[in-house]
Amino acid sequence: MSRARKTSTPRRFRRTPLLAALAALLLAAAVLGGGVASAGQTGSSAKLKVFGAFATPIEEPWDGVIHAALLRAKNAGEIDYSFADDIGYSGDMERVLRQVAGKNKPDIIIGDAFGNEEAVRRVAKAFPRIAFVFGSGGGPAGPNVSVFDNWIHEPAYLLGVLAGSLTKTNKVGIVAGFPVPEVNRLANAFTAGAHSINKKAVVKVTFINSWFDPATAKEAALAQVGAGVDAIYAERAGVIEAAVQKDVFAFGNMSDQRKIGPRNVVSSAVWNMSPTVEYVIKQVKAGTYTAQDLKDFSMMGKGGASLAPINARAKGGVPARLVAKVNGLRAQIKSGALRVDINEAQPSGSVSVKGKQ
Repeated sequence: MSRARKTSTPRRFRRTPLLAALAALLLAAAVLGGGVASAGQTGSSAKLKVFGAFATPIEEPWDGVIHAALLRAKNAGEIDYSFADDIGYSGDMERVLRQVAGKNKPDIIIGDAFGNEEAVRRVAKAFPRIAFVFGSGGGPAGPNVSVFDNWIHEPAYLLGVLAGSLTKTNKVGIVAGFPVPEVNRLANAFTAGAHSINKKAVVKVTFINSWFDPATAKEAALAQVGAGVDAIYAERAGVIEAAVQKDVFAFGNMSDQRKIGPRNVVSSAVWNMSPTVEYVIKQVKAGTYTAQDLKDFSMMGKGGASLAPINARAKGGVPARLVAKVNGLRAQIKSGALRVDINEAQPSGSVSVKGKQ
């Protein structure tokens, strides 16, 4: 189960306070076509009320991508959006969700589950008129729990092609969170991409056993560079800073992270939650929301995953022929002509270091 080992989170960030209770809502619209009636003004032109519930700080890239998509919908005038981050575990998520669902009565609650999987599903069962949309390694649960995950293995493969081509030492690396399926498939896709272009490439994989511990991630990256790695995939925050310090190629994750290291970041595997968010908003507004697996909306084919623009000036220049090759592979993936395998096994030879949970 993806991110299933996410059990606790450092509290170094101030928790965002819950917003005050909103005005009383109208009665739910009738169910259309078997969908779930929302607690709000479904079927009308009124804005939907959406609440984001995040176990970790939104500075953590995974939650940050979801938050960014919801902010875009808010700024476009589609929703009223409030959120709480750094909620944590050990019952805290269930407490917050019950408080928000019972008091604010949002139309949609969206966020990360995984380590809070059971809590989210219990609360959703108690509030069947609210659409719950959560990251999950499990399946949807009727009538109101939809699930999603980030499926950015396709751009991760392209990052591997770039890394395998640019390395001078034939040693490339990835510093990642936990060895869970969601992360393993990125590491394996990156490795496959590197080997597709460079059979001599050795890929070093380090897991820091934390979702958000930039200091440990940076130290793990520095150790890889010390072992000869000169192109490194920053699956977790903190790695790019090490790449900048040691002046090696870096590859970002979740969002375009070029600004962290303008000279060193070549590209990033980008997750875009907007296709998922827009689909759910349309369903709830129409009164046709049903529990489902939203996986396809996070793939390159539907715009949920992409490769950030290639930084042709990284470390003195990326060859134009390499940029053209990667752009060609990207087009093949989007058209379906090239399929990137989903391999969720823990990478062989990977090592783990102890980070903050």
